[in-house]
Amino acid sequence: MQFKIEKTEHVNRTFRITKELADTLSEIAQREGISVNELVVQCCNYAISNMEETNDKKN
Repeated sequence: MQFKIEKTEHVNRTFRITKELADTLSEIAQREGISVNELVVQCCNYAISNMEETNDKKN
């Protein structure tokens, strides 16, 4: 089996969050030894994976 280098595509986005949320995310990330970015990505993926379906979808 050959070694294959895989590249993940990333994009930059800017979001506005409260100072309190930013501080909480920083504290958790530091405690867990990961970057704030990685924590936010994991939180978003978890929320999307566990989101309830709704019937009132708006376009």
